[in-house]
Amino acid sequence: MITLEVRRRESLSPGFARVTLGGPGIRHLVPAGADQAVRLFFPRKGQSGLRMPTASNEAWMAQVLLMPKASRPWVRNLTIRSLRPEDQELDIEFALHDGSPMTAWVSRVRPGDAAGIFDLGTMYRPPAHARGRLLVGDESALPAILSILDSDPDASPADVFVEVAAAHDIRSVPTPPGVRVHWLSRDDERPGVRVLEAVRAAELPEGPFYAWVAGESRLATTVRRHLVGDRGVPKRDVTFCGYWRLGRSSPG
Repeated sequence: MITLEVRRRESLSPGFARVTLGGPGIRHLVPAGADQAVRLFFPRKGQSGLRMPTASNEAWMAQVLLMPKASRPWVRNLTIRSLRPEDQELDIEFALHDGSPMTAWVSRVRPGDAAGIFDLGTMYRPPAHARGRLLVGDESALPAILSILDSDPDASPADVFVEVAAAHDIRSVPTPPGVRVHWLSRDDERPGVRVLEAVRAAELPEGPFYAWVAGESRLATTVRRHLVGDRGVPKRDVTFCGYWRLGRSSPG
């Protein structure tokens, strides 16, 4: 369990913000890979400070649930966008949604406010035999996708499909040679519909390739089902994860 403080907050687009956390505790965070995730602990509105669990194992959850709500923190899973141990800093990017406790915290956070993290490790592990990559996700997976593109030394060709809530969240991002980024604006469609249509119609990498798929739960499962059932991609070559579920808020 690492307690840090907010150093900066930056608006990236109407639907995204970046918060920089820092402090000496960064030295305890071991860089693990491109899509390194953490549990982020942050105070509820009205709380005077942050109360962190003390167990650095799965017992932390019981500790949090036993806390009275007046002192219990919110907990969410997020990806480290960038880590700078030499500056004792890390960046986390947030997809903002109305009515979300996390979005409310991001909107009111100020330098010096406390936040905590607990390392979850990585999921992105391309096999040695892969000669291409496919990255698919919605706005919740965008920080992980950008981190993968920034830090993965793999020079194999990659197709990236990113669905965002609205066109104003489409960004210009630098990409390595051989990487093609396809942006899709969801507008009023159900999450995952546009990106699934795009993947179904796409000419995917030739030869064995590795797929990493994340975002809304149904998006992740339907894209995986298409890749395995319709494209013949071996299950072992697809990593997929539901980051959130439509119509269901995260517990806490």
